[in-house]
Amino acid sequence: MHEDELDVVEEQHLRSLTAAEAEGDERAIEAALRPKSLDEVVGQHRVREQLGLVLEAARRRERAPDHVLLSGPPGLGKTTLAMIIAHEMSTPLRLTSGPAITHAGDLAAILSGMNDGDVLFVDEIHRMSRPAEEMLYMAMEDFRVDVVIGKGPGATAIPLEIPPFTLVGATTRAGLLPGPLRDRFGFTAHLEYYEASELDLIVHRSAGLLGVELTEEGSAEIASRSRGTPRIANRLLRRVRDYAQVRADGVVTLDIAHAALALYEVDELGLDRLDRAVLDVLCRRFGGGPVGISTLAVAVGEERETVEEVAEPFLVRNGFLARTPRGRVATAGAWRHLGLAVPTSAAMLDAEVALFED
Repeated sequence: MHEDELDVVEEQHLRSLTAAEAEGDERAIEAALRPKSLDEVVGQHRVREQLGLVLEAARRRERAPDHVLLSGPPGLGKTTLAMIIAHEMSTPLRLTSGPAITHAGDLAAILSGMNDGDVLFVDEIHRMSRPAEEMLYMAMEDFRVDVVIGKGPGATAIPLEIPPFTLVGATTRAGLLPGPLRDRFGFTAHLEYYEASELDLIVHRSAGLLGVELTEEGSAEIASRSRGTPRIANRLLRRVRDYAQVRADGVVTLDIAHAALALYEVDELGLDRLDRAVLDVLCRRFGGGPVGISTLAVAVGEERETVEEVAEPFLVRNGFLARTPRGRVATAGAWRHLGLAVPTSAAMLDAEVALFED
């Protein structure tokens, strides 16, 4: 493999450390770390309480729970909650995703195999095809679908009865869901980013399951750099564990966490190489902006979607970047984080944002 190819592989690996999506073998590792019941879930207190009431009421009525819609950024536990719903109701869980359902026939095939009380989990439900989406309306409301056989004037619609089931839909972009579909969910919940103290508890729990010995300070350091996301916290824990086993005595201390995360280029605020590259280009090359997202993506050598969906949400949420009608603008916090003098324009932007929030 050539040197430039090695650089690309290394950059993709480092970027994946703080990406909220899970890929490949990581899904299997995540499955072992997932809580199995609502009592084991850390954080999301309001959602846990509300969902617990929905499930308990369904158990007492001996009926399938209402359909559930879970929204929020990736990595916060939507799939985990779907698995917990099936576990709490002692029913099988069937998993699929919106992009996989490209035709109404795909959905009909899935629904025809459902049993009474089953839980169907559809990840990224907003990406389902329109014909399948329209078929889902009737399935959710009347527990039946019409399967069309043939084409043209000779086509025949055969009604297919479906046993009562619970649909759990997950989406990272709830605004893309059409109103008729969203209204058919009996319970909707939005998952919020986690506090550092909650992530600290998650890191401790995962360390126990993985057999990792760590100190309070080491755990807190990993949690503080996890961008409010449990999936990232577990990922950083595994990488720090590797560092501790290879270059130390296996115990994750504060110094070991510092050294490991510095090696993997995750700074004290959780920014990775891509985040810092965006801020660096925005401040040093474009004077703080405003800059269009396409220009910014080209400048850092990434696809527009990568910058817009991976780096930008975290930078905006932490006050390093602002979206304006004319483009992206660096805030005073971005200049300070890079160790640069804050220009007057950035200071004025911060004042305008603070005034708007007040």
